[in-house]
Amino acid sequence: MELKVVDIQSFADRILHNMEKVIVGKSETLEMVVIGLLCQGHILIDDVPGVGKTMLARSLARSIGGDFSRIQFTPDMLPSDVTGVSIFNQVNRMFEFRPGPIMAQIVLADEINRATPKTQSALLEAMEERQVTVDGITHPLPQPFMVMGTQNPIEYEGTFPLPEAQLDRFLLRVKLGYPSLTDEIRVLEIQQIRHPIYDIEAVIDIAELLQVQETVKSVYVSQGVKRYIVELVRSTRESNDIYLGSSPRGSLALFRATQARAALDGRDYVLPDDVKSLAEHVLSHRLIMEPAARLRDIDAELVIGDILKMLPVPGGELRQRV
Repeated sequence: MELKVVDIQSFADRILHNMEKVIVGKSETLEMVVIGLLCQGHILIDDVPGVGKTMLARSLARSIGGDFSRIQFTPDMLPSDVTGVSIFNQVNRMFEFRPGPIMAQIVLADEINRATPKTQSALLEAMEERQVTVDGITHPLPQPFMVMGTQNPIEYEGTFPLPEAQLDRFLLRVKLGYPSLTDEIRVLEIQQIRHPIYDIEAVIDIAELLQVQETVKSVYVSQGVKRYIVELVRSTRESNDIYLGSSPRGSLALFRATQARAALDGRDYVLPDDVKSLAEHVLSHRLIMEPAARLRDIDAELVIGDILKMLPVPGGELRQRV
């Protein structure tokens, strides 16, 4: 059966409503997570402890009926603790692969910046190529596959900054933030007897999700919007406040994310507003600021906002002609 954009919107709404039973008052963040899911991308959650980062990942896994795995990263962790290891079976005199926690559909990489760079690099192949190689043998990962990495921005002791190559693998960076007064009271009420994470059930199946992920790719993006995306990304490479701008992977990530956002909005074509709303989430973690800019409290979000103000917005025909 061929899916239409309205089907994708209904599909996403089911997931969002289900996750809102657990994560209260964070509809914008949940929407970003669903966009990442539809784009087959990975999410970096950068926030303080106790705001629901783990519950966000678990509620997503339960909503899609997928396998969930949590990896608690520590400084003494080895790459094999993530990918798995080959063990010699003395009965049949052969090596057997024992899969690691990366072999799941939704993987929570908790406090990812506490692991050493060597262990962090174990995720690179998995996140980009959807496979892991152990002792020269390649093992495919399940579909769908999504890594949700969390890091705490206020804890610096005992952490290792994520390398640029790994940050570039994350499609989006989101923040949950503290809830409002009303939302925090609501959290107390819904968790008084039992945590709602144990009561939510799958609202879609994996086969449906895989079909939707392919359908999203057919959302129309006009030449003007494509140029707008590329000019935005290229401007990050030319800014005096940015030491290292976004790579072409950033352009592709923004392109894919806008398609998903348009579908969530019930459209089969992308608008410039889709680009504006996603630019910060897609590009900010891919930029390395100049030391002088950091001293002046200029961050990536501010530079992206300034670039968007200066770039001319494309006009003309944005819909696909039938």
